Amino acid sequence: MGKKILLHICCGVCAIHPIEKLKTEGFLILGYFYNPNIYPPEEYRLRKKAAQEIAKLYRIEFLEPEYETALWKEKCAKLAKEKEGGKRCDFCFRLRLAKANQKAKDKKINYFTTTLTISPHKKSQNIFQIGKSIGGQRFLSLDFKKEDGFKKTIDKAKKIGLYCQNYCGCLPSRRIL
Repeated sequence: MGKKILLHICCGVCAIHPIEKLKTEGFLILGYFYNPNIYPPEEYRLRKKAAQEIAKLYRIEFLEPEYETALWKEKCAKLAKEKEGGKRCDFCFRLRLAKANQKAKDKKINYFTTTLTISPHKKSQNIFQIGKSIGGQRFLSLDFKKEDGFKKTIDKAKKIGLYCQNYCGCLPSRRIL
């Protein structure tokens, strides 16, 4: 039996390469789709469906807690005007990684990580610092964009016809388009 890891999944596209990489490293993966930042609800449903398709394709367990968009809006209201990649994003990463860490603890899984590091638009070092501050050694600092991870995940998503979004997920990131 392999090592277990909870993988926070931000969307189906971003999950492809991380799942493949973790599987080759012998991990048993629990996919965890916690993304209260995604707006509007129709977009959330599209991304959740794509993530479920990937979980099914790669035969991993998939958990989706409650969609807490009202909580995210309330907590991030004062950060709505922050620039993309700034304090709002760090707060959002912290919110989602804290929930992932708690779920891993509840499920007695020793490790957790996130697909967020596959994006060339996200600073992996910020995500690592946040993850480590929440979970210590339980958080695995894996930069999935390395070794052409982003290109590999996009190519595979296109090949299988997976829904691909064009913004990070939250309303403020959508407004910058």
